[in-house]
Amino acid sequence: MDRYLCIHGHFYQPPRENPWLEDVELQDSAYPYHDWNERITAECYAPNAYARVQDDAGYILDIVNNYSQISFNIGPTLLSWMQAHAPAPYQAILEADRLSRERFSGHGAAMAQAHGHLIMPLANSRDKRTQVIWGIRDFQHRFGRKPEGMWLPETAVDLESLDLMAEYGIKFTILAPYQAQRIRQIGKEKWHDVTGGRIDPKHAYLCNLPSGRSIAIFFYDGPVAQEVAFSGMLKRGEDFANRLVGTFTGDRSPQLVHIATDGETYGHHHRFGDMALAYCLRFIEERGLAKPTVYAEFLKKHPPKMEVEILENTSWSCAHGVERWRADCGCRIGGGDWNQKWRAPVREAMDWLRDRLSPVYEEQMGRFTRDPWRVRDEYIEVILKRDRTSDFLRRHCGELTSEETVVALRLLEMQRQAMLMYTSCGWFFDEVSGIESTQTLCYAGRALQLANDVAGIELEGEFLERLSKAPSNLPEWKNAARVYEIAVKPVQLDLMRVAAHHAIASLFHEEDGMRKTYCYSAEDKSTERLSAGMIHLSIGRTRIRSEVTWNEGLFSYAVLHLGAHNLNAGVRPCLHEEEFETMRSDIREAFERSEIPEIIRLMDHHFGADNYTLWHLFKDEQRRVLRKVMAITLEDIDNSFRAIFNNHFTLVRFLHEIGTPIPRELAVPVEIALNSRLRGLLESGDPDLGQLRRLGEDVRKVGARLDTAMSARLAGTLLAERLSELTENPDDLNLIRYLCDLLDIFEQIPLDINLWEAQNIFFSLYRPALSQVSEETLDLFQDLGRKLWIKVD
Repeated sequence: MDRYLCIHGHFYQPPRENPWLEDVELQDSAYPYHDWNERITAECYAPNAYARVQDDAGYILDIVNNYSQISFNIGPTLLSWMQAHAPAPYQAILEADRLSRERFSGHGAAMAQAHGHLIMPLANSRDKRTQVIWGIRDFQHRFGRKPEGMWLPETAVDLESLDLMAEYGIKFTILAPYQAQRIRQIGKEKWHDVTGGRIDPKHAYLCNLPSGRSIAIFFYDGPVAQEVAFSGMLKRGEDFANRLVGTFTGDRSPQLVHIATDGETYGHHHRFGDMALAYCLRFIEERGLAKPTVYAEFLKKHPPKMEVEILENTSWSCAHGVERWRADCGCRIGGGDWNQKWRAPVREAMDWLRDRLSPVYEEQMGRFTRDPWRVRDEYIEVILKRDRTSDFLRRHCGELTSEETVVALRLLEMQRQAMLMYTSCGWFFDEVSGIESTQTLCYAGRALQLANDVAGIELEGEFLERLSKAPSNLPEWKNAARVYEIAVKPVQLDLMRVAAHHAIASLFHEEDGMRKTYCYSAEDKSTERLSAGMIHLSIGRTRIRSEVTWNEGLFSYAVLHLGAHNLNAGVRPCLHEEEFETMRSDIREAFERSEIPEIIRLMDHHFGADNYTLWHLFKDEQRRVLRKVMAITLEDIDNSFRAIFNNHFTLVRFLHEIGTPIPRELAVPVEIALNSRLRGLLESGDPDLGQLRRLGEDVRKVGARLDTAMSARLAGTLLAERLSELTENPDDLNLIRYLCDLLDIFEQIPLDINLWEAQNIFFSLYRPALSQVSEETLDLFQDLGRKLWIKVD
């Protein structure tokens, strides 16, 4: 068959890690999920690893790994997050590439990506080289093979970037049709103009490069990709399939119909897009309408016959080339009268900072190595596995003292942050105070701090002066300098701030010794806790160490908790033994005399202005501690609402039955009481079915609204956890009956439960169970499958 089909997904999320903590903190806007990475994983990345193929009635016929059937690239920073926080879909993605090599003549579905998603044509030559090297090395580390193709962020292209990719063995990339300028047959002289997207996307093209190297380019089908991404085509997988197949022509020569879109199109942007993709691929393959392939396989079978010249400094998401990332070109997300005059000054400020940091890096790193930039290129080895740090420095810098090691690591991290600050999302959206632009300013702030730490140079003042020329569209923000002052400076931290976090958090945890706080370790040298009713005191010493830059410090602290949110902590670099004992003795004696004002005075005396409160806790721990300190208050409120519910339930039921609006003074406490009961039952792990039934009846009788987002998620987790018990004993009749009853009750409450994980578990159990369980168990097992919407007949 000479009709080939390839669907490419570019899966990517802007980095959301706090640069000082190296992890993503709680994002309330992603509720009920912890953060947007977790939410989009649940909506897109995981569903595509376990995509449903359904019949017309909605029952699941099969669960497939979409990644093994399409072409894809996933941003390295996203993969790094998934490895730590979403291991199951992460492993499924790696497995998909292995499966695809069996399917596509030894060629894998996965492509590499330039590492940090910066706009390559706007980067300097050194950064381009590092981004290509890091992208390749990251890919090899995860997928265990060399990449054949590489995705350019935003498909932003120039000849230097292509040449670097070819230099490091990359065979092909993907561009938009509007990025081709002219074509000719290989070996012929006459060129044909194809600007305006007129290139035929059904073939591979050869791009000859200034160095004498070459690289193949695939130009995707722009109109079809646009329809998939922005129209309703993914509502029906069959419509999607017919649109793709309808693109083939009557030409008998080999044809490749292919599209490229954001991978998030399949599930996040379009709900159930993952299912449409799975159904589309099955529909086409079962009917023999085309042969699914990946770019590397097609390139091997059908090498380019045409040569192409590209339009440099162009991209797939800006009609003006790459101006979206450096100018007020008019490309934006929203409407209204906002402008993007801030883009150019922010880009200029970043370029200025990069160019000021480069000589600092060269000079300081030059003390340890002859080739500082080669060491930076190789630093990806440490980023991927921090436990390789010692060996890496020994190989590239020789034997370093402890102080020299800290300097070298700070310099390398300074360079990493100086590239992360160019992440494309920082300029893509409409407003400089948006979370994406603020994130890039955080990276710049971290680079500035590291430069000051390692070389004692103060660049922040001039950087802010340059940012002040970047106007915000919102009067309250004024300009990018104010964004930096309000949104970046408060999250900057040093070892003292980490010590304060540890000291406060340890008051609410029983365990002592070694604790990990994000990318820092805290080792308690001494801890003493005293309590008097609701008042608690903690005094101690702790050693804080960065696992990234290896700088460390010993700190003394005292924390006084007066109940609720009233807390005061003092922290300072560690006192000498005699001073520490004096401080500990003075504060302890005052506490034993219950002289609270004296304790506070002594803390001020010993710790000076270095005082901290619950405000200084990192967000996740802050939320956990606040839940603890609010527990009694919330319990009192819950009891009050339960009393209102019990005392006035019949009245509320009567009002609901006769269609009279229920006063908010009654409706709100009743709904809170019911939601609290439901959450408590679901979180118990083994809810009493009778209580769940009665709760469902109460909900219906008063027409209460449930917190469906959180409750459905908790119910799904409960169901999956209990269902996983069947992996040990698939013949457990009581458990199967319990699960069937549980699903019936959830349907009656009603609760739109998230069945996704439970369906995955059942699907993996069902076929092996056919030969393992009794006939009675099998009947019940099939009944459970039907309730989970799985075709078991």
